[in-house]
Amino acid sequence: MPAGPRKYVDELRERAVYEVNGTGRPVSHVAKDLGIYPEALQQWVRQAEADRGERDDRLTTAERDELKQLRKENAELKQANEILTAASVFFGPNSR
Repeated sequence: MPAGPRKYVDELRERAVYEVNGTGRPVSHVAKDLGIYPEALQQWVRQAEADRGERDDRLTTAERDELKQLRKENAELKQANEILTAASVFFGPNSR
């Protein structure tokens, strides 16, 4: 059974991205030196580029956080709406 996604500490992510961007070393070499998956490091580098405004093909971290929060709020509002709809049917004009 494959393992789930590995979580890396923020310091390791920052160091790895710096190694790629700051030194120009290839992603595969930095990943091997730090013992992380090259695909994960490539994603981190792309995300850092988006956060700096260098990429427009992906959301920034702030935008992703906002989207996550808005989706959560939307789900809560839908649930509240369902409850109110059910209550209006139960307490409708014929309930008196």
